Amino acid sequence: MAKFWFVSAPLFGHLDWGGFLKTALALQSTGHQVTWISQPTIGTYLIEKGIEFRPIPETGWLWPPPPPPDPKTLPPQQAIFIRYKRALDTWLSEDLIPAAVQNLLNLAEAEGAPDVLVTDPFLTASAIAAEKMGAKLVVCGWPATTDLDEDHLFAVQRELAEDSRGRIQRLCEQFNVHGENFSQGPTPSIQSPHLHISYFNDYWHQGDPPFLPQTHFVGGKADTATTPEPQWMAGLPDAPIVLITLGSVFTGDLGFFAWAAQATHRLGWIPVVVIGRNPIAPQDKAQLKAALPPGTFLLNWVDYEHLFPRLALIVHHGGMGTTHSAILHGVPQVVVPHAADQRGQAKRVSQAKVGLHLTAHEVKNGQLLPAIKAVGTETKVREQCDWLAKNFAALGGSTQAAKLLVGLVVD
Repeated sequence: MAKFWFVSAPLFGHLDWGGFLKTALALQSTGHQVTWISQPTIGTYLIEKGIEFRPIPETGWLWPPPPPPDPKTLPPQQAIFIRYKRALDTWLSEDLIPAAVQNLLNLAEAEGAPDVLVTDPFLTASAIAAEKMGAKLVVCGWPATTDLDEDHLFAVQRELAEDSRGRIQRLCEQFNVHGENFSQGPTPSIQSPHLHISYFNDYWHQGDPPFLPQTHFVGGKADTATTPEPQWMAGLPDAPIVLITLGSVFTGDLGFFAWAAQATHRLGWIPVVVIGRNPIAPQDKAQLKAALPPGTFLLNWVDYEHLFPRLALIVHHGGMGTTHSAILHGVPQVVVPHAADQRGQAKRVSQAKVGLHLTAHEVKNGQLLPAIKAVGTETKVREQCDWLAKNFAALGGSTQAAKLLVGLVVD
């Protein structure tokens, strides 16, 4: 029996990445010791899923980030710089990471180090702690790729790349490690020399950028619901159903929910608006309810396994877990990215011909309705969705991911 630690930021979206938590459960089902480590926020949920949980005070992930300044008050180049720097500060905070590394080292001293530390893609503390304790690092949810060519970087990117290299060097020196779990090129990132597991396929990425040999694509399989259908679903009429969601974090864009629901309603379809786990002020929720068309279902959260088989379409933000679930169930997508990697997911939805990518500007200019109609009624889109779902399923999903992890220990 091997010992595995799964370490994540304390956000529900960071349990997913297309199959992160499912991989832990698959590994545990084969008799291996699996422990999930994060801040207490997500502990109850993980324990309910049957995973042993160890809380630590800090994971090194800065959340929420400081509020951004109004871009209208800044020159465009400065606004871009601040946006990139806020993203860098989130995963590479020199104020938070040392305490997070020490939390993991203290746990290893108390309970013994794992054979393998499996991390979400952006936890710098995991990369440093794994090297310090002599455990193999595995990155789940993100492929290992070649670094960008420094000659092709914008000035803003070069400046931030130099900043990130300096931060990583200082953190490694603080803990007396070499930085074996970071890429060494001009745009450093967390990079395992052993294994990166992506829950997509190589077609999805269109070969851009080139992948390193430690990357394995495992796709995924749609889960069959094992619990009773939620009572609210009994009220769904016999009409096309459209899920409208911004996941569990970007829940403050109430205009997005209202515009998407109105567009769906005008087509005679049924909007299901899911506003996420983050609570919103009662007055804001009341304002949203007033802006929604009649017949809209407004919920905080839904069970994907029950709802997705009923969907004609999903309109969402491009979160990796939501995008992945839509692919597994063969559901066409309209994606309006809000931040970070969502822009990449949105682009790939269009490239793979399983939906459309809209900008915020296009949404405000009335393009949601024609996009929803086009994606939801085009037979070729549905056929492409079915093909991609079958391709993902053939790769083995979380079961294959668990086998790859065990192979690291056997080797």
